[in-house]
Amino acid sequence: MSTIHATVRIDPARRIAAIDPKIYGQFIEHLGRCIYGGVYEPGSPLADGAGFRNDVMEAARRLRVPVLRWPGGNFVSGYHWRDGIGPRDGRPTRRDAAWRKFESNRFGTDEFVAYCRALNTEPYICFNMGTGSMDEAQAWVEYCNGGGETPPSQERIRNGHAEPYGIQYWGLGNEVYGPWQVGYKSAQAYAEQAREYAKFIRWTDRDVRLIACGGGEAEWDWEVLKTAGHFIDYISYHDYFRPDADGDPYYSLVSRGYTGGRYLRDLRGLIEAARHRYEIRRPIRICVDEWNVFYRHNDFARYGTLHEEQYDLADALCVASYLNTLIRHADAVGMANLAQMVNVIAPIFTSPEGLFLQTIFYPLLMHAEHRGSIALDALAESETFEARGEAVPYVDIAVSYDPEAGTAYVHAVNLHRTSTAKLDIVGGFDATSDATVFEINGASTDARNSVAHPDYVEMIERRQPYSGSIELAPHSANTIVLKLQ
Repeated sequence: MSTIHATVRIDPARRIAAIDPKIYGQFIEHLGRCIYGGVYEPGSPLADGAGFRNDVMEAARRLRVPVLRWPGGNFVSGYHWRDGIGPRDGRPTRRDAAWRKFESNRFGTDEFVAYCRALNTEPYICFNMGTGSMDEAQAWVEYCNGGGETPPSQERIRNGHAEPYGIQYWGLGNEVYGPWQVGYKSAQAYAEQAREYAKFIRWTDRDVRLIACGGGEAEWDWEVLKTAGHFIDYISYHDYFRPDADGDPYYSLVSRGYTGGRYLRDLRGLIEAARHRYEIRRPIRICVDEWNVFYRHNDFARYGTLHEEQYDLADALCVASYLNTLIRHADAVGMANLAQMVNVIAPIFTSPEGLFLQTIFYPLLMHAEHRGSIALDALAESETFEARGEAVPYVDIAVSYDPEAGTAYVHAVNLHRTSTAKLDIVGGFDATSDATVFEINGASTDARNSVAHPDYVEMIERRQPYSGSIELAPHSANTIVLKLQ
């Protein structure tokens, strides 16, 4: 078995930007078993008095989730928030056109906020810009953030919540660029509507942060930036990863985490060009508020469940590589939300008796526990392979830095299926101290965790003397922790 070679040169003075913790956010939607049977299961022996699954809460807390998006997703384009407040027994059951099911509305705004408070995370709520209205959206903000001056905030107080929720993050619709969406619109129609929603919402609460719906292509996003840019704080982007229809399925999948940065570069340029052209003073950041590996279990008729992806090690490597991409774009990306947190294309997978942690849980955990606050512009070199016309490094590297502790975190994913990588790390490191390496790996690239075998893929820790280079096992995601002199 040959060894591949890679080098990273680290200079703490070469800084990209502070890493916004919100890039490690999550997302829950009323889809499949994400909410009901996932985060919320009243009557279960595993649930607390509020109906929240204790085991799911414990697992999610390990990820230190900074922001949680809700209620959709496609679901939100037909969701009316008043159906989900007040006494639960009096809430109506509605038909959900997005996922062809019935929604009980037992989990609504107050339950979501309570869950966020228990999880110590910021709520991010998405407006219904399909069947909804500006009045409905504005009333939702008043219900959540008003001090009792208006009927919606008085209603919240009557429902037992005296203090305003102070929710900052609000999304201006979901994927309205797609014909699968209730309320599908052209770019111009959406941009004009988003501008008017944004004006009304900002005039209601000047402290909100608004996320416009990006389309993932230049024409749509330019129209949104041009028309609504003076009123928004973020523009969204959705990115789901799958292997190519032809070619090597392993390499075409794991490369996606790296090549996913291609449109982030384009969108960054669009934002700067629009701000200059239209004299937009407000900073606008990118919000990747849906992203994940997703290509297997999307057929309810065949599998009997909706989007309950069973992840393997290759999927985890793709996720780890995309986390590196987000670090490398720390100056442009201000939020990202893995879709979704529980059961539905998710790192946490439940049954009535318990749960197990899928392979993709571990890259998220590694970055939650072992990362710096500053993204460094490190010079990384590696042997490469080709995917979709782009040279992809076998060793995908990003570096974060903790200036107070003088610690560098080298996030290195060895994508090679069979070869060990020798990574030379060049910088002013303390040669008298050991390197700590956190490694995610398994016996093979198709190794999966399950109820019966929950630890086929996990994160292990090892210490070794620092000698200028670190060996990385085949098909492994790693964070190497080094002290600077």
